[in-house]
Amino acid sequence: MALVPALVGLLSGCGSAPAHTEPPAAGDLPFWQAEFDGPAATRPPEESWTAESGNREAEGWGNNELQYYTDDAANSALDGEGHLVISARPAPAGSELPCFTQEFCTWTSARLTTGGKVALTHGRVEVRAKMPTGTGLLPAIWMLGDNGVEWPGQGEIDICEVVGGEPRTAYGTAHGPTYFNENGMGGSTTLAADASEAFHTYAVDKQPRRITWSVDGEPYFTLTPSMLPSPHDWVFEQDMHLLLDVAVGGDWPGPPDASTPAPASMTVDHVRFYGTGHA
Repeated sequence: MALVPALVGLLSGCGSAPAHTEPPAAGDLPFWQAEFDGPAATRPPEESWTAESGNREAEGWGNNELQYYTDDAANSALDGEGHLVISARPAPAGSELPCFTQEFCTWTSARLTTGGKVALTHGRVEVRAKMPTGTGLLPAIWMLGDNGVEWPGQGEIDICEVVGGEPRTAYGTAHGPTYFNENGMGGSTTLAADASEAFHTYAVDKQPRRITWSVDGEPYFTLTPSMLPSPHDWVFEQDMHLLLDVAVGGDWPGPPDASTPAPASMTVDHVRFYGTGHA
């Protein structure tokens, strides 16, 4: 998830380079998948997922956000019906969770990562999910590079972000050494209804020197090295791991208000990696 909103430099899907993506062929099997079967309130398996915690003292998780990430089942757990649920909730009274943005964080949430455990080199990542919508929310499905370089040289691919008061817009963006924050390179597409109303398959097809974003199999933006600002520093020929989170407040969505749903939950049906990588 970008440190600040990827708005300037964002390209609309209709104005982007011609998109091309192929769904996995019949019979193709993912080299890794997460289906989230298990009893309700079970934590996602530690062999694939790590729950990061805190509100990063140096930068409020990079976007001056209001949530404190936890590894509590209240913030991330299976629902007993084949889903992973990541929930942002008002912080319990008297919890006094340290926060960069203000004295104490007023929300809790979860940020799950496959870093150091599962990564995609080339191929396709698909995440079928319902995304929460509402004022002050910024749920994200995204990837970071495993090259060990400090962000933004690390490389970031935002598979889907749904921001604040734009409940029908799915944003997809890439960030690198000279195109980050508001200069991130990406596009957007409009959903038929609010992202919280139905499951959609948010996907990225990550091929050598080409990345294509799609929703429900319909591509809306393709990025190639020639589209980057000089010196065209393409940093995506590497392993990249997945992150899932629901952020609250911050520079892009703005603060929550009385209309913000609580809890605000991302419901994930499955995650699948096709192609090459490690698990």
